[in-house]
Amino acid sequence: MTQDTRTLRLALRAHHASRTVVVGLLAAVWLLACPSTASASLLSPEAEDAMAKYIAIFALCFVPAALIVLFWMVHVLPEKIAHKRHHPQLDAIKTLCLLSLVFGGLLWPIAWLWAYTKPVGYKLAYGTDKHPDYFKEHGLPDPESPTADIRQRVAALEEHGVPASELDAIRADLAAIETRLAASDASEAE
Repeated sequence: MTQDTRTLRLALRAHHASRTVVVGLLAAVWLLACPSTASASLLSPEAEDAMAKYIAIFALCFVPAALIVLFWMVHVLPEKIAHKRHHPQLDAIKTLCLLSLVFGGLLWPIAWLWAYTKPVGYKLAYGTDKHPDYFKEHGLPDPESPTADIRQRVAALEEHGVPASELDAIRADLAAIETRLAASDASEAE
């Protein structure tokens, strides 16, 4: 095969390819230029009316109910978080969640933040940072004092296998706190 026959074959292939493209473009122009009937829907007008009726019933009845349930679930979320974390002010958070429902959700962020906070002032006032149900749920007796609560927690740590050196350090800190409490009680009594 010579060089001339190769170039002739390549030229013929290019000519056939361009002819195919031109024919395809002409067919597309012809299809676009010819008018055809246009329909907006695949359904008949009666079927469209029936479908629109059912969509309207769904939109008017079920969508608002679903939105109300979603709104309620979001507003109860801080209460569930506080319950899971054994927050001692769970009842107040529940009340704030209900008030948030009444006021359209304006108080919800406060309830959500409150559910995640650690109640330091509550622990100072009452000696514990756990809800009273925490002790009932875990089968623990209610602590008589803050030091008794800490002793119960140390005993629970000891059962879980915490190293003795760490437990001894906690017990030493607890003894120092108890002596300071006894000294402050004695000075108040005088």
